Amino acid sequence: MIDKTILHGLFCRHYSEMIHLARTLLYDDAEAEDAVQDVFVRLMQSDILPSEDKLSAYLMTAVRNGCINRIRQKTRTEQFRELYSPDAESDWQHTEQRLEMLEAISDYAESHLGEPHLTIFRLRFEEDLKLKDIASRLDMNLKTVFKYLSQSIENIQKHFRT
Repeated sequence: MIDKTILHGLFCRHYSEMIHLARTLLYDDAEAEDAVQDVFVRLMQSDILPSEDKLSAYLMTAVRNGCINRIRQKTRTEQFRELYSPDAESDWQHTEQRLEMLEAISDYAESHLGEPHLTIFRLRFEEDLKLKDIASRLDMNLKTVFKYLSQSIENIQKHFRT
């Protein structure tokens, strides 16, 4: 077993580099601290310490391998739970509400905008074209395209404010 004073010295000299690497790989402070701690626990339990010139590389490699093992051990279910935890549920609800609003706007535009307003609206927001590209595609003046799009947006905003 390696002397605790030697381990403490190693910890003080190399901890900041090791924790930085673990945080970079795991994106989780608690997991990173556990990974670094595991390296020191294994060192404490072993009888062999690498030579001083290879010690830093050894510790960094041990942290990297420990992090990779932690990542592999996570099942897809755990990864899914982390991504879609109850905190993320409110984000889901917000996204669903936004999608419903966009669908309502699209339905309103289809039923209430005449030509060329509807075509310009579709090209801008469904095909994500710039006004210059819309003007060239429809062979219209850029200011005219802007005017029609502004009128459409104003009409939609008035409808959804009430």
